[in-house]
Amino acid sequence: MLSYGFPDSHYICFPYETRRTGIYAAGALRAPMDPAQAAEDGAGAAMKATQLISSLGRGETVHPRSGDFACADFFLQRCTQCKRCTEECPFGSIDEDAKGTPQYNPFRCRRCAICMGACPERIISYADYSIDAIASMIKAIEVPDESEEKPRILALLCENDAYPALDDAAMRRATWHPWVRVIPVRCLGSVNVIWIAESLSRGIDGVILIGCKRGDDYQCHFVKGSELAHKRLENVQETLGRLSLEPERVRVVELARDELARIPALFDEFAEKLEELGANPLKGF
Repeated sequence: MLSYGFPDSHYICFPYETRRTGIYAAGALRAPMDPAQAAEDGAGAAMKATQLISSLGRGETVHPRSGDFACADFFLQRCTQCKRCTEECPFGSIDEDAKGTPQYNPFRCRRCAICMGACPERIISYADYSIDAIASMIKAIEVPDESEEKPRILALLCENDAYPALDDAAMRRATWHPWVRVIPVRCLGSVNVIWIAESLSRGIDGVILIGCKRGDDYQCHFVKGSELAHKRLENVQETLGRLSLEPERVRVVELARDELARIPALFDEFAEKLEELGANPLKGF
């Protein structure tokens, strides 16, 4: 599909959807196909459109967070009109007025929370997913003292590929390093850098983010989430250098849903690297 330049939305899992909610590509518009294939393709797109109309009538979102009722909440009194949320939203669900103030359209929103991860003022949240909610989970992680020689690793895993892959690995009795504490996130693009900063400032020795693949064969369910996470983490690693913290303490990894065997190995490899780096110098402060 990408070969023909059509805007798409996760061509593997959602072949009919485009990035604009409610517009579906089918038949020869999507890819070269014969009449029989085009007819079958059109029927599939029509079913997706029917699903959308039914979901919106109940106030629910559609793919991939089908059935989610929670819309984004904007505390506009603190908005600085930086336009990060409007520019980074993959689905065009946030417009802006003449002054640059966000204007949210819940009927286009797919609840990826990429806008929440983008906002430097942290004014965007959801009733069941917010900056404070994840920050509270991070604060609940027990951080051993340096003398205990038990480093702590925070793993933020995308709920679409990485977290289900880890779940499958666990059901197959895979084991991984005991230092790791896992928190699922909607998308790597929803990760706000404040979570990483707070984790390291509390003495957590390393943060690893695992999500969907990016690039020409991207598999991110929210199109740009993994790509945006990489861009944001480049700035974070520069900041770590200025704070005399090794950039290697934060790592972003991409994998496919069926690469479940990689996750335990990634955890173990990251733990070995942190052992080489030594304890977080901010531990205990």
